[in-house]
Amino acid sequence: MSQPPARRTVLRGAALAGAAGFGLTACTPDGTDDSTDDSAIPDKPVELGPAADVPVGGAKLYREDRLVVSQPAKGTYKCFSAKCTHAGCILSDVEKKEGSCPCHGSRFDVTTGKVVQGPASEPLPEVPVRAEHGKLIAGPSTAS
Repeated sequence: MSQPPARRTVLRGAALAGAAGFGLTACTPDGTDDSTDDSAIPDKPVELGPAADVPVGGAKLYREDRLVVSQPAKGTYKCFSAKCTHAGCILSDVEKKEGSCPCHGSRFDVTTGKVVQGPASEPLPEVPVRAEHGKLIAGPSTAS
């Protein structure tokens, strides 16, 4: 007949399980739990700010809006979700033409959305973007 586990063993197991759950929630660097928001693309137009903030040949991360915009040629903008396709973390920075995920090291080409370095295997989803009156608007158009 087997002995029931000691109280200390049960408590230690509960503490470890709780810590493991915290680690999963803490995977997103901004402290939010992305499991409740599976959408990587805005469902309504989002005003990002002046189009001039995105350098020609470069990119800008709009972390709070979970978007990254590049300007490969003057007046041409490309926008992608900044939510990593591996575990849902938000990219932490853009250097040259690559966006970095702080959680597991994935890197993405922010001019094409393609994976440069895994563990992510899917590209960043493209988001419609346009310049209106000198401002960038990402997401679906409100025009019918």
